[in-house]
Amino acid sequence: MVRLKDIALQAHVSSATVSRILNRDDSLSVTEETRERVLRIAEELGYQPSAKRRKPRGYGRDSAPLIGVVSCLSPEEERQDPYFSAIRKGVEDECFKQEIFITSSIHLGSFQEHIFHELDGVIVIGSLHDEALTSISGTFKHAVFINSTPNPARHDSVSADFYAAAQQAIEHLLSLGYERLGYIGGQEKEHTVKNGVNSKRTIEDKRLTAFLKTARPQPDHVKIGEYSMHEGYRLMEESIAGGTLPDAFFIASDSMAIGALKALQEAGLQVPRDTAIVSFNGIEEAEFASTPLTTVKVYTEEMGRTGVKLLLDRVNGRTIPLTVTLPTSLIVRQSCGS
Repeated sequence: MVRLKDIALQAHVSSATVSRILNRDDSLSVTEETRERVLRIAEELGYQPSAKRRKPRGYGRDSAPLIGVVSCLSPEEERQDPYFSAIRKGVEDECFKQEIFITSSIHLGSFQEHIFHELDGVIVIGSLHDEALTSISGTFKHAVFINSTPNPARHDSVSADFYAAAQQAIEHLLSLGYERLGYIGGQEKEHTVKNGVNSKRTIEDKRLTAFLKTARPQPDHVKIGEYSMHEGYRLMEESIAGGTLPDAFFIASDSMAIGALKALQEAGLQVPRDTAIVSFNGIEEAEFASTPLTTVKVYTEEMGRTGVKLLLDRVNGRTIPLTVTLPTSLIVRQSCGS
């Protein structure tokens, strides 16, 4: 039997990449040449995805379950956000480890119920509005939600405590003697689908809530935009233009912090001499920023892996829903001045 690993070896890509290409996942950032090479090798080897696969290690089914992945983000949003792409990587890695094929991988805006009728369950990445949640719940017997906790009396979920994690980062800055703190962040959004269009509404961002309660900042030291590197740059430029910089910033994502560092550098300001920074997410790039970032590490890949394990457990008979909150950790580097 031809395996994903056999195709991956010949195509010189990962097995997860092969899986996503074979599932026509348009959020995957690969060249057209790579995509065509994988499809050609799969055809040459006679690869045939089957609903009857070898059972995963440790699970009591005669065949492995068929799993779908639903992302609340658009392909472009997912490509730009290392946080959510890391969750997806964790899902794909665990599926490969358990020898499970991700049968369908789509984005919420293209959600169609008939696509998933044969699936044993789905993993939903992102936050859903009640309307979309009702649609998802009515379509699948088993669903696990990652990075949100809707209806814990019914569904499994995996998340991190953003409030406590942000509070730890802010208290770290206060403990270093910084008194005037600033905030740069984006907008936390909940997704739904109306008439086939993915729409969003802004919801509470626990990082901002923790900052306002713990730091009690001046209003003009709080800057909100979108979660992107470009917006981090723009909002820091806006802060610099305002005159007096805060002693330190809590920046709600590493990507925004990297953009903010560039704005400070272009203005001739040094971190942490002129202002300190603590950021959030713990992506790999944070360690290699122009000033290595002190950041809250969220174990995103483990969130994805845990989601797969919960779904398999459900498929194999567990009836009580579980809510898993993974820990975070503060990684101290040069940007905070510690």
